[in-house]
Parts: sequence; structure tokens; C-alpha cells
Amino acid sequence: MRPSRVLLAASPLFAGAAYSQSEDELAKQLSNPVASLTSVPFQLNHDFDIGPENGSRTLLNVQPVIPVSIGASWNMISRTILPVVTQDDAIATGGSQSGIGDVLQSLFFSPKAPTASGWTWGVGPVLSLPTATDDALGSEKWGAGPTAVALKQTADGWTYGALVNHVASFAGDDSRADVSTTFLQPFAAKGIGEGRTLTVNLESTYDWKGSQWTVPANFTYSKVTRVGDQLVSWAAGARYYFEAPDSGPEWGLRFVFTLLYPR
Repeated sequence: MRPSRVLLAASPLFAGAAYSQSEDELAKQLSNPVASLTSVPFQLNHDFDIGPENGSRTLLNVQPVIPVSIGASWNMISRTILPVVTQDDAIATGGSQSGIGDVLQSLFFSPKAPTASGWTWGVGPVLSLPTATDDALGSEKWGAGPTAVALKQTADGWTYGALVNHVASFAGDDSRADVSTTFLQPFAAKGIGEGRTLTVNLESTYDWKGSQWTVPANFTYSKVTRVGDQLVSWAAGARYYFEAPDSGPEWGLRFVFTLLYPR
């Protein structure tokens, strides 16, 4: 799906209406993980009540999304997550840690056109890289597995679907625990006009080695706008953990600032 190429109409009388339409189209594409839209989200998360001492964690995910056309019918979408972490009393040994965590790299191969029933989908590999700068911030394991996404967007502004991946370790520090985790993210978003969107999702993770679910529900409000000549989106929201390890968080906050580069 391509954004509108008309950002401003020639006549000042229609400039506001045209801009509003392009905002809504960009907001709709942002709700689609495999849209043909280059973007750079900076997702800031802060979780409370972590660990035995009720510590906290601040996580900044830098998440560039780069679509590449690979013919008349297919796109390849690169989605990278680079985590930057600062935490206090968040682990059993206490203390503070900060630095980069493990990078997660996903590639989705997705048809440019939806199916006859209106579904958009993509599949591909996911790779976890042991890039953590502190032992407490990463697994020190290489991991890989499959990833997939499927979603449907309706004429009345709804987007709903799910993203899933599974990562299993295959190399790395033998003294560290093996990794086998499944991530499941069902999501629903409703465009409410003027580039605004309400979104809810579950970022569920199941640790097969520890037999443990972590299930936060995120509720966010976002808005597409401009900062000077740059198209951006900002979002704010909160999350509640329906399920978490004994030392896991109970609730948190999320703020997202996204640079947009429509074609």
C-alpha cells in the first residue's frame, strides 16, 4: 500500500483537506507492519516494580523499518530492533546496568497486493544477535527462527491482525542458558481521523525453557503531524502486565516518536 503522493493541493482552499487525507493514509500505513513505508521509530518504555527491590527499567528501542521492492509483486521489509537499556534494582543481584541489549533483526517477504479477501501477510526469518554490552542485558547467544504477520485493514479505519516469531539459540556462550522463546502480538487499531489512531496490542512472550508467559497489554494514542518539513508520528500510552515472572513488572508507560519517509 502506497501513501498519497499529494501532500498539499495547489489551491490554498483545499490545502488543509489534502494534508488531512495524507495524514490519515500515513497513520493507516503505520498500523501495518509490512507497509511500503520507510520509518524510524524511537520507542521509549518505562516499567515499574521490577525485581525484589521494586526497581525500574527504561528501554529505548530504535526500530528502523526499510521496505525494498523485489519485483513487480513482492516487497522485502527489514525491521530492526536495537534496544538501549537503563535499569536499577531490576535483577536479583541489584545495582544499576545500562547499555545496548541484543539486536533483533526480522525480514518479511510480503506480496504488494492484498489477497482477494483483503488480507496482507508476510513471512521470513528472524535473527537475534548477541550485541549486549552488559551480561545482564542480553543472552550472549545467537538465535534464529521464523517470523510471520497477517492483517486486514477495513474501509471504516480498522486494522487488526497478529505478528508472531520464534527464536531458538544455536551458538554462543556455553555457560549461559539456551534460548527458546515465542513472541505473539495480536493487535487492533482504529483510525479516528486527522492522522490519529487508537491502538491496543498484547506483546506476549512465552519462554519455553522457563515455562513462563509475559503478557503486557499496551494502549496507545498516536498522531501523524509535521515538525518543519519532516513528517513524524508521536504516540503515548500505558501498559498493564496480565502475566509476568515473579520478579517482573506490573505496569509501565510508552512513548514513541517516529520519523516518516513516504515514497
